Amino acid sequence: MAKVVCEWGMSGIEAWKASADVFIIVDVLSFSTAVSVSVERGATVFPFPYGDATAAAVEAARHGAIAVSPRSAGGGQLSLSPVSLKQIEPESRLLLPSPNGSRLSLNTGSIPTISGCLRNARAVGDAANRLAGDGTIVVIPAGERWPDQTLRPAIEDWLGAGAIIEALDGILGAEADLAVEAYKAVKSRLPYIIRESRSGRELSNWGYAEDVELALEIGVTDVVPLMRDGAYQSA
Repeated sequence: MAKVVCEWGMSGIEAWKASADVFIIVDVLSFSTAVSVSVERGATVFPFPYGDATAAAVEAARHGAIAVSPRSAGGGQLSLSPVSLKQIEPESRLLLPSPNGSRLSLNTGSIPTISGCLRNARAVGDAANRLAGDGTIVVIPAGERWPDQTLRPAIEDWLGAGAIIEALDGILGAEADLAVEAYKAVKSRLPYIIRESRSGRELSNWGYAEDVELALEIGVTDVVPLMRDGAYQSA
């Protein structure tokens, strides 16, 4: 039976990189939801650090991919906004810069890495069970960052982690156990909780309430985004 642990952000990855058999990156608003929407449509998604548009364009060209725009670009362009990705062409290749989920995904090394959210929580849990066997599954709620770049825990990622851990077969560490209990405790009020979270309110205030609603779709897809050769593809 697998061991299941839950740790925050980059420090969590570094703490478990030597012993993890599977990583699950949980960035509900919005990287993991954007990856889920894209891969569900047959796309290949290359994570990329956020902030250098020139480097992103060069890397996209190297992969024969489209570099999506910042969410703030607007104008109907493909972006980190999951809603903008709902109509992408099947088998598209996307370079997806993000400040949290991409950065974490690129730091798990050769360890199998899955992108998980509420939309695919059950399927992600089942896939991780198969991949890990009796090994160690490390669930990483991404969180956000304060202006000084320190971690800001994000409750939507904590609850998303709990939804995924609920689907895992394994011996839960204390943090993983608590994440499940938190998810169960607010499950009936989950839409309200996430809409009113700091991240949910920020997105709504910026005009992206539809992204929040899309992220609140629970268990709507069995497609599991698994990192292979530096890109998320359907497992």
